[in-house]
Amino acid sequence: MMAIDVKELNGRERVSLHAKSIFLRETTSLCQLLTGMPDGKHGRSPTVIVGDEIHEWRTRDLADFLRQGTGARLQPIELYASTAGRKQNRVGFEWFEESLAIMRGDLDDPTTLVIYFGIEEEDDWTDEAVWRKANPSLGLTPTLDYLRTEFKKAKGRPAQEAIFQCYHLNRWVDQISGWIPRSKWSACGDPAKNWAKLWEKHKGRKAYLACDVSSTRDLTALVVVIPPDETCDKWVIIPLFWVPEDTLDERAQEDRRVNWKQWVADKALFTTPGDAVDQTFVQQAIKDACAQFDVVAFGFDPWNARKLAGDLQHDGMDAELQVEMRQGHQTLSGPTKEFERLVFAGKIEHGGHPVLAWMAGHCSVRFDVNLNYVPDKKNSLDKIDGIVATVMGVGLAMSVEDTTSVYEDRGILMV
Repeated sequence: MMAIDVKELNGRERVSLHAKSIFLRETTSLCQLLTGMPDGKHGRSPTVIVGDEIHEWRTRDLADFLRQGTGARLQPIELYASTAGRKQNRVGFEWFEESLAIMRGDLDDPTTLVIYFGIEEEDDWTDEAVWRKANPSLGLTPTLDYLRTEFKKAKGRPAQEAIFQCYHLNRWVDQISGWIPRSKWSACGDPAKNWAKLWEKHKGRKAYLACDVSSTRDLTALVVVIPPDETCDKWVIIPLFWVPEDTLDERAQEDRRVNWKQWVADKALFTTPGDAVDQTFVQQAIKDACAQFDVVAFGFDPWNARKLAGDLQHDGMDAELQVEMRQGHQTLSGPTKEFERLVFAGKIEHGGHPVLAWMAGHCSVRFDVNLNYVPDKKNSLDKIDGIVATVMGVGLAMSVEDTTSVYEDRGILMV
């Protein structure tokens, strides 16, 4: 690679290098790195515009503002590149669909050249023969062995399948429904459906509590999460659910797929008087759990459970046990992936609890721009409060349990 001569014979700098720009004195040319925000980008006169990862862009204002400044240039060039992303990002996905329309000839734009490497919607993404569409240098970068390994890791796991298709095959992704296959969930429960015996069986063990409090009329969930120890090699999940008694008939009438009243009769679901969940019942259950388990932490979303947390402190709960957990990607992304891993590895024991199984069966996940994912309350087919509380409990345990690396004890082995 040829080195750049940054100085002229007389000692003056030919090229000025700065943190976010490069200036060439003899042609008065400036190459400048801009922020992704459109503010302050008017009034420039660029010759070449280069934009990257447009699947993350929130608006097209930046591109529009810069293009409007090219009017004084005889041969301006705009270069944009991106991998696939989320369909929910309207800017990136609409730009992608517009590009495909230009390629097909549906949109007449002779000034734009579109180059696309990706699989089609009708392509079978599991067929290695189509992988080369998105990876023209397959075998070199990436290697076929690498892509096969990533494929095997993702296969059968809907969220991971979506990420594989997005990152490696340039297929845009949406929210994922059917996140946890029913067969995988069922395999984590005793065929005898012993969920009602789990509390008594595991009483006294170290546990984490997580609560997803409803907005008045919906379900409220409290989950006891017990990590593995010398007595049990699985994560034990013990959920409790409450619903307003006055809404039970309405629920039974509107949703005949679910036997709400049988759940109440079986004590898989509890009712509280009136048309809104009475949090004093939830508070008492939390006190009972603290009395019968070695509770390390209690997680709650401050958005709708701050009063409950305050009442628990007033009732004697140590404030240090309480952990605020907002239900966004920053808090729940890691725990969501760990919960998924545990389910697929058969490392969870939920006893076949019918309400939790119902929620797991229709739980969807939503992605952020980096394709991290969390349970999606808004787009799931029905309530998923128990799954969200379970993920919160796993997250609590992840933050507290011993995560010491083996290398800290024995060092790195050199061979």
